[in-house]
Amino acid sequence: MKAAYLFDSRMHVGDIPDPVPGPGQVLVRTHSCGICASDHHWLHHARQIIEYTSECSTVFGNVKLDRPIVPGHEYNGEIVGYGPETSRRLKVGTRVTSAPRIQHATGLDIVGHSNDFPGGFGEYMVLQEDLLKEIPSSVDPDFAAMAEPLSVGLRHARTGDVTKDDACVVVGCGAIGLAVIAGLKLQGVGPIIAADHAASRRDLALRMGADVVVDPREEDPYGMQPALAMRRANVVFECVGKPGVLDGIIRKVGANSRIVIAGYCWQTDSIFTPGANMKRLTIIFGDRGQADDMGIAVRAICDGKVDVSSWIGDRIGLSGVAGAIDSMGNPEIPIRTVINPTRM
Repeated sequence: MKAAYLFDSRMHVGDIPDPVPGPGQVLVRTHSCGICASDHHWLHHARQIIEYTSECSTVFGNVKLDRPIVPGHEYNGEIVGYGPETSRRLKVGTRVTSAPRIQHATGLDIVGHSNDFPGGFGEYMVLQEDLLKEIPSSVDPDFAAMAEPLSVGLRHARTGDVTKDDACVVVGCGAIGLAVIAGLKLQGVGPIIAADHAASRRDLALRMGADVVVDPREEDPYGMQPALAMRRANVVFECVGKPGVLDGIIRKVGANSRIVIAGYCWQTDSIFTPGANMKRLTIIFGDRGQADDMGIAVRAICDGKVDVSSWIGDRIGLSGVAGAIDSMGNPEIPIRTVINPTRM
């Protein structure tokens, strides 16, 4: 099959073997796949990620950089075949997506971050049958590809244990920050303050349901908000994932606040821990995911409860992947570039 793949710290485009579904697995032809910030991290920091996770005995420790990796974990496509020991509950031709996980006899792999399970930057994928979520034929495939990042935001939104007595700050309005806002709105909690340097991202935050947006260079998102009857946020979602952001939050947030770390910082960071101690802060790493988060995200998009149309920018073929990944650091570009892997 044709694919864009990571090898020798560079993106390449070429032919690689078609994946073959094993027990409980399904062969899917990719329709659309989003490019995520983690794809940028893997392109530039794959060795550090693998070395660290190998030391910690986590899922990426078995990935080998001397073999191709086909990225892409925000995908959808159509079923074209089944492996052994499958129920075949969905017909061939059914449009599907899934959480990017494969549980198999020897362990767990992440689709798109694996040597053995190529992601949506290729024409075909192998997915786990019991994780498949059906996509109605009427739904734009690019919108369907946004179910995975939306599901991540839903998980982090839940992790904050937000009630109607709380006020929230979402720091960073990229895909995960916007998905956290959407997740909070689906829970019916708020108010929500969204902070981002880019005006275009603040506009998107309003479209997702934020009540107040601020440029943190000009206004303090952690202070009392005149537009919210002088309320001050006590739950913060860090959705940036860059060194120094968490320490800045700790220094500015009010006492007894909760901070949920939704952004992944793949560089060593530092915080002034006495500040967190004196303010009695709760800092939460990880998320409280539930089995049906992907299903909730799919239904929210398909039913129009969450409108992801404003996230979508260019639709490119495989030859445009390397350039699109390199441009991801620009906050003025659209939230997601999506790939059609049948195009060059």
